[in-house]
Amino acid sequence: MTIRLRICPSRIHGQGVFAVQAISQGTRILPYLGEKIAPQEATRRIAQGNTFIFFLDAHHDIDGQTPKNRARYINHSCAPNCVSDILEGQIWIVALRDIQAGEELSYDYGYELEGYEQRPCHCGATHCCGYILAQELRGLLQQKAP
Repeated sequence: MTIRLRICPSRIHGQGVFAVQAISQGTRILPYLGEKIAPQEATRRIAQGNTFIFFLDAHHDIDGQTPKNRARYINHSCAPNCVSDILEGQIWIVALRDIQAGEELSYDYGYELEGYEQRPCHCGATHCCGYILAQELRGLLQQKAP
């Protein structure tokens, strides 16, 4: 079954992916598509400004900078409604909870602490830490605050 989605301007950042229909918790919504590359090549492309690299496993990353990859428009949120999951060697975006028609899809990008100041978050979640940062690291910012 194909899930109906649309890409349009987002209040979070740039473009976003929005549900055209209600989506049930646990539904595989869409895959994260792209070229399978080695981690060294991913590091090189990130240094060149590619923001669509997604970790797959210890030997491969996915470069999602391709027009076929609609999942690349899904924004980060500190209170996401989706999660990324690796199923059968492919990255899938899966509904973390029931999603209503018209709602923007989001997931936690899981970024590391290094360089967090360069990644402000505008998700608007009640418990947003102000930066795109993995959930388990957000408490460290409160400890570092003056």
